[in-house]
Amino acid sequence: MAKDGKVRAKAPAKAEGDGAADALTLGTKGAYEKELRRLQVELVKLQEWVRSRGLRVMVLFEGRDAAGKGGAIKRISECLNPRVCRVVALPAPTEREKTQWYFQRYVAHLPSAGEIVLFDRSWYNRAGVERVMGFCTEPELLEFMHSCPEFERMLVRSGIVLVKYWFSVSDDEQERRFQDRIKNPTKRWKLSPMDLESRRRWVEYSQAKDEMFSYTDIKQAPWYVVNADHKKCARLNCIRHLLSMIAYEDLTPEPIKLPKLEKRNYVRPPMSDQTFVPEVYRP
Repeated sequence: MAKDGKVRAKAPAKAEGDGAADALTLGTKGAYEKELRRLQVELVKLQEWVRSRGLRVMVLFEGRDAAGKGGAIKRISECLNPRVCRVVALPAPTEREKTQWYFQRYVAHLPSAGEIVLFDRSWYNRAGVERVMGFCTEPELLEFMHSCPEFERMLVRSGIVLVKYWFSVSDDEQERRFQDRIKNPTKRWKLSPMDLESRRRWVEYSQAKDEMFSYTDIKQAPWYVVNADHKKCARLNCIRHLLSMIAYEDLTPEPIKLPKLEKRNYVRPPMSDQTFVPEVYRP
């Protein structure tokens, strides 16, 4: 942290308590957990800055299936106030939404003052899954490619901080993660028929991504590619970069002193009047 208490943009590694070099090797689980904890503390500071200054922050997470987008979003949001930071993961459009202006259903979820919104996939569905799976027409795709940059420039001009991440994973690593989901009953829900089809159409998705970048990697809202073959490194790298995108100050309040309980007469109702959860597990 700088002497004036500010954490400078493009230099999140200099935040308070950081003695790490520019490159940190995660040799042990403990090293990852320690660094994640430090970055999450910085995210709380960023949250308070966004809330107090009325900033509007929107972060898009795109990439291959099983690239680790959800894991990164979870680590970013888990220590933040859900009234300040919310996650948007929209389902497939309804029949009514299909007749609307394409960006309309996303506009309803844009951040208000003092909010951070994390989009787990976004309007870029049109340039990815909708294109490859044939859910949109060629004219609809071309309209999106031309309209999307203008739409994002408009968001940025309005004062929204827009950050776009593409999580890149190799075909070998994606297959390993798919196999893990197949074997793990707690992860099997993550595999949909669409995910399996995307695996078969790997090259088509690659070509779609390349063309999408050619249209939408603009100066006002560039794409930031996250190497996601190693999940833990990808999470840390993404969080560090996100912290670098907004110059924020540490607004941590003074230490809190817990007040003493008031002394007053109180008779608790009989325990038999309440219904308790069975204590199957005990300390």
